Amino acid sequence: MFDATGSGAGTVMRAGDARRGPAAQVPGSAAPGETDEAATLVAIPDAEAELDPQVRARARQIAARLSVRRARQDVTATRGVGALQSVPYRGASDEIDLDKTIEVLAERPVPDDEDIFVRERLRTRRSVMLLVDVSGSMRGERIKTAAATVGAVSAELSDDALGVVAFWSDAALLLKLGDPVRPMELLDTILRIPARGLTNVAFPLEIAAKQLAEVPARDARAVLLSDCVHNAGPDPRPLAARLPRLDVLLDATGEKDVDLGRELAARGRGTCRIIHGYRDVAPAVTEIFGLR
Repeated sequence: MFDATGSGAGTVMRAGDARRGPAAQVPGSAAPGETDEAATLVAIPDAEAELDPQVRARARQIAARLSVRRARQDVTATRGVGALQSVPYRGASDEIDLDKTIEVLAERPVPDDEDIFVRERLRTRRSVMLLVDVSGSMRGERIKTAAATVGAVSAELSDDALGVVAFWSDAALLLKLGDPVRPMELLDTILRIPARGLTNVAFPLEIAAKQLAEVPARDARAVLLSDCVHNAGPDPRPLAARLPRLDVLLDATGEKDVDLGRELAARGRGTCRIIHGYRDVAPAVTEIFGLR
């Protein structure tokens, strides 16, 4: 696995041993799934490398149209989505927490507004790993949609800790979890990676698990954008089960393995959303993140 973020560059993480054998059928999957092919060091094109201006313009156009609905927020900037918590009244909630309020009023016979406690949903900062398939089956319009999705979603999740992995039979860590996010730079970086090779779904799941290992499970998740035609590396399903949550955006515009995508999401306690084009991305992301 090539770490494209700068620190640790040149480190190789193996997905298997150095031998390469024939693909073995994963039970329940339409695609050959397991090989002993190893992930190797891969150089990512230089940031100054030229991009096809038409391809870049098309991807940015798609990103601009992917308007992911944001959660309703008030002046606290954290309310509207998440677990119910007891907080001081700030003029925006009418669900009084009687137990907490009575406890405070017992000590303060003449209360202020903030001595009244209400129950509100508070959203904590999430940690999200985006895992983006750039294998050979993602050529053409698919890779533009994938790059645009990363650009748009990373912009919408700017208040959260974000990490990005691009993968094929190998993988590259494009953004370490929690590093500063530059959405259009991520979009351009993905477009510079040639869509090639087989699809090793297991390896990015392993990387995501390591990136999320120090994060509380309730605030951590991974999102896999792929056709899920897994044909290199080990069975990804046990690795999906190791993640706090895994949601799948399954690109169904060409070759695909819907059964595997759904099973990965089930193992990862998440959901699988079928994408038939870039217009399906925003509603799917809105749904899986609960941005209502």
